[in-house]
Amino acid sequence: MELLNKPEYPLSSKYDAEWVLANDMGPHPLWLLEDLARDLDLKPGMRVLDLGSGKGATSVFLAKEYGVQVWAADLWIDPTEAAANFAGLDISAIKAEAHALPFARGFFDAIVCIDAYEYFGTADGYLAYLTGFLKPGGQLGVATPALRREVRELGYIPEHIKKLVGWEAIAWHTADWWRFHWEITELVEVTSARLQESGWQDWLAWAQACSAHRGVPDAALEMLEQDKGEYLTFALLTARTVGA
Repeated sequence: MELLNKPEYPLSSKYDAEWVLANDMGPHPLWLLEDLARDLDLKPGMRVLDLGSGKGATSVFLAKEYGVQVWAADLWIDPTEAAANFAGLDISAIKAEAHALPFARGFFDAIVCIDAYEYFGTADGYLAYLTGFLKPGGQLGVATPALRREVRELGYIPEHIKKLVGWEAIAWHTADWWRFHWEITELVEVTSARLQESGWQDWLAWAQACSAHRGVPDAALEMLEQDKGEYLTFALLTARTVGA
């Protein structure tokens, strides 16, 4: 599908579009991960937690493109369903809630979270909990929906966004908000915190592709068309735990 063949995402373009669409659970996960990974240092053999892994497209990408060992943890998708995508790959599928992760402290070299962190990561104490699973100097990478201005600054949730997601948009923070939220803890060194300039365009292209694939408009399509890039994008965030 031509909409999903973007030269700025050469690694993602290697994957069959029908397969990516079949594993849809939100905006194009491989585009987000490929962009985020430019700010990470992933090396073969690393232990990586894919937190909120959904049906496993991002876990497959991590294992194939970077040669890492992946633990795919998700609450909503049955591990056996996700594991159907993992044949021949070093990926373990686990059902887990983000506040009750069944891993040893300091187990992972990196934790990656694509389009899920907004559901649990805004809590003041969550970073301290999550980074406990990282080795000293371990990496954290997050791609999360963002607004170009804080809801608190605006004083309202834009109507076209509110219509689709309601109050949940208060968790769609700017990159600057996330940088402060993490840095103030002194638990991590933030290595990058940026708004994805192509975020709205990419999300719109994905919604259009999903609409064509299913034969019905994607749930986010109207919101994105009305937004025209004024508010919606993604925040891409990376950090290392202190103590390397």
